[in-house]
Amino acid sequence: MIDFRAFSQEIKSSDCDVLLDSPMSAQTTFKAGGNAKAIAFPKTRDALIKVLKCAEKLGIPYIAAGNGSNLLVRDTGFDGVFIKMTQFVADIEIDGEYIRCSSGTPLSRLCTAAYENSLTGLEFAYGIPGTVGGAVYMNAGAYGGEMKDVLISAEHISPDLKAETLSADGLSLGYRRSFYSEHSGYIITDAVFKLRKGEKEAIKAMMDDFIARRKDKQPLEYPSAGSTFKRPEGHFAGALIEQCGLKGCRIGGAEVSEKHAGFIINRYGGTADDILALIEYVKKTVKEKTGVTLEPEVKIIP
Repeated sequence: MIDFRAFSQEIKSSDCDVLLDSPMSAQTTFKAGGNAKAIAFPKTRDALIKVLKCAEKLGIPYIAAGNGSNLLVRDTGFDGVFIKMTQFVADIEIDGEYIRCSSGTPLSRLCTAAYENSLTGLEFAYGIPGTVGGAVYMNAGAYGGEMKDVLISAEHISPDLKAETLSADGLSLGYRRSFYSEHSGYIITDAVFKLRKGEKEAIKAMMDDFIARRKDKQPLEYPSAGSTFKRPEGHFAGALIEQCGLKGCRIGGAEVSEKHAGFIINRYGGTADDILALIEYVKKTVKEKTGVTLEPEVKIIP
């Protein structure tokens, strides 16, 4: 039997907070999910490596994530350590048109830093409720822009605890995927972006426009993981779901948003089982009525 208290005592320090047997509903934007045996919040590279070494020594499985804005943890929870990188944040470094930041940096903070330095190219990411690491992991995108348009390299800790760097060519960035989404055990620590000089007023206007569109079109007032399904080739998931008459469809506390059918929201304090059941029902209905197979964008754990 794994001794999680011993794990906590070994890694807990001023550079790493630890929670034991703690609900994942508090760590994800869906606000649902069972308990993780341990949740670690490393603040430095050394602290992260210490967590990984201790997990390996004690035989503890681990998963790393940022803000939990694209995750759904099952109600049975996670029998391992959830490494949450939201405290892994250092000062943003800007050198001409290059920006370097740590993986725990909120996207909103990165976009604001770019704006303040008259750098354009990241406006599309303003308002995405995630961290830089999560955005790199899934090649996040919106409004015609993607991370692959501006990302030139990422640094990580490999499964054998080596600090390594991947250039853009090695990141295999595609629609909602990257090297990291295809290879488990790598934890993103830093990223470097190359932007372009622009006019602050134009950058701000674009950021404000994208935020206004999000507020107008998306159910931001309810817990969700953003767009629930990937965009099927030749279609839009939300349009297919609406076409099938599923807006407002509800299972337990989970609901297909009436504002945007591409969002499944946790409107009434639902469980992960409610959300998963609704995802499956939507997939089944859309397949039967349109012949299109929807693929969840949300990562389900375990």
